[in-house]
Amino acid sequence: MNITIFGGSQTRPGESLYQDAERLGHILGSHGHTILTGGYIGVMEAASRGAAEAGGHVVGITCDEIEAWRPIGPNHWVKEERRYPTLRQRLFALIDSCDAALAMPGGIGTLAEVSEMWSQMQSSAIPARPLVLIGSGWSKTFQEFFQAFNEFIPVQYRQMLTFANDVDAALSYLRIIS
Repeated sequence: MNITIFGGSQTRPGESLYQDAERLGHILGSHGHTILTGGYIGVMEAASRGAAEAGGHVVGITCDEIEAWRPIGPNHWVKEERRYPTLRQRLFALIDSCDAALAMPGGIGTLAEVSEMWSQMQSSAIPARPLVLIGSGWSKTFQEFFQAFNEFIPVQYRQMLTFANDVDAALSYLRIIS
């Protein structure tokens, strides 16, 4: 299965989020899944590292616009780079190339990735697939969103999102571990 992992670029080695993402990548890679990330630092690096060290295939979806804004290349655990000119093309490649997506904590970019994938599934632009949001921050954020905009978000669209408290719950939902 091709599994996209979204997540923030701010986490660093040694931090708990980095360790969680590395563990997530390691488990997915050791089970033979291809990991797709944005290819750079933070959660992307950690998940790539874990998957690569487990012998998994790691695809980094990179783009010229990010590297013009923040001069950094793909992390060295990326085995296959798929490069696009724009951030928009990169985002759609991450979404279109996966059978499932997992979102670790992150910032504006991660929220945009989750929102775009959810919107595409809601409008049937892409087939529905697992979109699992890991960590209590996602649940709190979306519960507030659902409450504030209740009449605009029917139950069937809310059900397209799965909330997992931690990596183990996310992997259990995908039936990677029991």
